[in-house]
Amino acid sequence: MAGPPEPDRNCPLCPRLVDFRESNRASEPTWRNAPVPSFGSEDAELLVVGLAPGLRGANRTGRPFTGDAAGALLYPTLREFGFARGRYSEDARDRFRLVGCRITNAVRCVPPRNRPLGSEIRTCRPFLAWELAALRKVRAIVALGTVAHDAVLDALDIRRKLFPFRHGALRELRDSLLLADSYHCSRYNVNTGRLTEAMFHDVFAAVKTWLGSSPDADQSG
Repeated sequence: MAGPPEPDRNCPLCPRLVDFRESNRASEPTWRNAPVPSFGSEDAELLVVGLAPGLRGANRTGRPFTGDAAGALLYPTLREFGFARGRYSEDARDRFRLVGCRITNAVRCVPPRNRPLGSEIRTCRPFLAWELAALRKVRAIVALGTVAHDAVLDALDIRRKLFPFRHGALRELRDSLLLADSYHCSRYNVNTGRLTEAMFHDVFAAVKTWLGSSPDADQSG
């Protein structure tokens, strides 16, 4: 099975993001400065969906959540619950690996001030929709923040009002597909106390339990 498509390195679809990309290429020529591809196996059971690449994180390193404060919470949490192995070093060249997990973003290019426009989220939606359709083994999705939550529902053609965002909520959408909500693991949310490590861990613990107890769980010893 062919994997889901990724945007071209010079994707022209969002003019504002293109201008920002070119500006960053001029000022930081050693950074990736291009759409950031998903990270992890296409056989994953868990898909983590974020907002967009961080300017000095994924936009620099080329791997989602790598090199910024959000990744410093996300990746150790994934390792804690068995969804990753190795030592996370904020460098995409490390040997850190995901286990049964894949990470992507609602928007693949870094937006100015970390805030994509609604039109940019809609333009990037087909990439997420293709991803969800291609990842046949995904049984749980963790949406990091309201934008990611809404992007997942839109990509699945599910009305948002049926499943409003709420941190810690677990909803079975259809075909035994779980959607779990968490506040985004951004520096701002952590520093303000809106999201604590314990709150974040609780979300992944619940997902881990659901994956292990759902009817589709592997019952082979």
